[in-house]
Amino acid sequence: MDFYVLLGVAREATEADIKRAYRRLARKYHPDINPGDRVAELQFRQIAEAYETLVDPDRRHRYDSGSTQTSSATAVTFGFEGFDFSMRVSGDAAPTFGDLFAEVFRQPGVRAAERGADLHVSLRLSFEQAMRGGTTMVSVTRLARCRMCLGAGRVAMAERPCQRCQGTGALKSVRNHMVFSKPCDGCAGTGTLSASLCQACGGRQLERLVESVPVHLPAGLQTGSRLRIESRGNDGVQLGPPGDLYVEVQVEPHPRFTRTGDDLHVTVPIAVHEAALGARIDVPSLDGTLRLRIPPGTQSGQRFCMREQGSPSLRDGHRGDLIVEVQLVLPAVLDERSKELLREFGRINSADVRQEIT
Repeated sequence: MDFYVLLGVAREATEADIKRAYRRLARKYHPDINPGDRVAELQFRQIAEAYETLVDPDRRHRYDSGSTQTSSATAVTFGFEGFDFSMRVSGDAAPTFGDLFAEVFRQPGVRAAERGADLHVSLRLSFEQAMRGGTTMVSVTRLARCRMCLGAGRVAMAERPCQRCQGTGALKSVRNHMVFSKPCDGCAGTGTLSASLCQACGGRQLERLVESVPVHLPAGLQTGSRLRIESRGNDGVQLGPPGDLYVEVQVEPHPRFTRTGDDLHVTVPIAVHEAALGARIDVPSLDGTLRLRIPPGTQSGQRFCMREQGSPSLRDGHRGDLIVEVQLVLPAVLDERSKELLREFGRINSADVRQEIT
């Protein structure tokens, strides 16, 4: 690699010319100006090495005498076939010096492996399904590796010369006063073609498939829970790793239970005599009917806690509590005997209950 050509200066250039050329190229290819651009980063390293060599008189003298070699850290696998100073292209057709090196460091026909995209689907569950967990299936439309070409994008065929480079394996182009040669991107520099574009995927390496994916449901899911299924998203190109599948959970409301965190709430009606005298009443739960003892004198709206009868926790599997609220319900129809008993009850307990709230 010619450091003079790299900096775009003549061999008779002065130190000021070299510094001026370096500043111009450094501003263009500095990594801070081109974040994530590996080509620009490599160009900047080579430009810096050329500048450090040519700006130092002793190192420049050794370089001119041919005793200094380009460091292996910045050596590239693409070379120049030579320069023809009799040829010159000017005007709009003349590429810039930066265009030349962007082309030098671009490997033809090579595309890096890319991770596939993540996919997102919604899953609607009944309240009971969310509480007990289990396994269900979801239908996913994803990009999977083509089954015809196995993700290569090309299929084997009888070998024939590459038409793009006429079988030479190289493409030549004129850049200002230089003739530059690079490997053909059609045949990867081999001069021959032994594969053709896959007709199934059109060379895209991927095909669209509809798949049923099993989803493990931990007990205690609630609306907004998100499940990650590794490697069930889109496959990546160039045999890159697949993305993930994310399942967004929606839980249908229950007619009796409501949920707060890991606790469940339920309202149970009680009769007048049960509230006054105390009783054992049936309470619905996730595990069936439970028995709850309410003490005498229970008021309407009073709450009772049944430990570890709520929802399983997604954090540690422990269950929350079941909060039971009792609501006093009067009989819909009272016969004369019932009315008389209530009147007698009122005479015996003649204290005005409203006085307690005044």
